[in-house]
Amino acid sequence: MENQTQQQYDQVIAQCRTLFLAKTHDYGTAWRILRLPSITDQLYIKAQRIRSIQEKGTQLVADGVEDEFVAIVNYCVIALMQQGLPADAPLDLEAAAVARAYDEQVAENRLLLFAKNHDYGEAWRQMRVESITDIILMKLHRTKQIEDLGGQTKVSEGVEANYRDMLNYAVFVLIKMGFGD
Repeated sequence: MENQTQQQYDQVIAQCRTLFLAKTHDYGTAWRILRLPSITDQLYIKAQRIRSIQEKGTQLVADGVEDEFVAIVNYCVIALMQQGLPADAPLDLEAAAVARAYDEQVAENRLLLFAKNHDYGEAWRQMRVESITDIILMKLHRTKQIEDLGGQTKVSEGVEANYRDMLNYAVFVLIKMGFGD
């Protein structure tokens, strides 16, 4: 099962990466203007839309739930890249540097996923998509709280851990939905 998960994870990430790099071609690195709380809020909008569609059973805007989970993956990668850049980094980054940074963040996340997957025994496969959506929203609320505290926590992991978990949960959902097959 672990080998299957690795293959599925890589397929999902490859498609998310392709879209991200295509958007980088079209928009450049416009995302660089966003501060981390703005990225968190963008993630919140995506996750809340997913939950709203799940609860209502219908949608009026064409972008599907799958597209929103892909956006969650890519916004989490943006947050991780943004967090790792020095304060004086330019707004416009070379496409090759962005691709490398994307790959570095995803590689780190992949290691985290398989370590946790080992310990939890692929429990995510028995979870409902709606539950994973709720977990992502909970992690967003946690992230917002940590940001509001200026990153000063007493016992909690920081925002990076939450971005990494949300990224992996979104990948789990995309695997469950057959994205990347």
